[in-house]
Amino acid sequence: MTKRSMSLLGRACALAVLACLLPAIAQAHMVARPVSWVLDGTRFDSVLVYDDAVRTLRPGLVMVPNWHGVNAIAIDKARMIAGQDYVILLTDMYGAAIRPRDDAQSMAAIRPLMADRALMRRRIGHALAVLKAQAGSAPIDLARLAAIGFCFGGAAVLDLARSGADVRAVVSFHGNLTTDDPARARAIHAAVLAMNGADDATTAPDFTGFMDEMRQAPAPWQFVVIGHAVHCFTETEATSPTGMCRYDPAAARRAYSLMRQWLANSFAPGAP
Repeated sequence: MTKRSMSLLGRACALAVLACLLPAIAQAHMVARPVSWVLDGTRFDSVLVYDDAVRTLRPGLVMVPNWHGVNAIAIDKARMIAGQDYVILLTDMYGAAIRPRDDAQSMAAIRPLMADRALMRRRIGHALAVLKAQAGSAPIDLARLAAIGFCFGGAAVLDLARSGADVRAVVSFHGNLTTDDPARARAIHAAVLAMNGADDATTAPDFTGFMDEMRQAPAPWQFVVIGHAVHCFTETEATSPTGMCRYDPAAARRAYSLMRQWLANSFAPGAP
């Protein structure tokens, strides 16, 4: 056999192998699977998001979106964050019957939870239990669990930390920082990262109180104030050029980078 014919045969074999692999590659995609449960007589419809191209186990994250709740924008955001790195349970905190269509409806949806933080803790705690239960059908590493939240969702995941939940880390993006009981910080086991905009008039009055609260926490914590950012700085749909709710691409990139670093450090062997 000549060198030319051997070369042609080698290329043919390579093409044959690629042809065999292409169907598998084409089938790999981001899963967005409905996950529902009933708590206190209310049905909750959430979404489990992950890339099924990755076979290895990866960290599981409870993700609570902003006050607009579970919608197409929130699912796209969960896909973006999950990538090939995390399995995310995008969590319905309101119940399946409540899907806000505007800010007024969103305010009405969060009001009962902000007024009853025990109810908030019960709902977010149950979501964590549901995420753990998905380990039989999704590639979740139960030794690496965390929670992330945005705006109202930031309040929810901070309350999960205050409940003493067994998660390695909690990350809040431009979240509400208030609590019904600052002493609950003493029960925090998770490493807490909170990131808020320096010019966020909606949360800035709570900065000092939050830091005073967190000084009681036995776990690592960090509070990052991002210069020139206001509220909603990761929310791509917040396109108004003025006002207190504005997407800031630079602030969002920095915050996501800090999140990934914080999670990686918290999941590392021997991390406190």
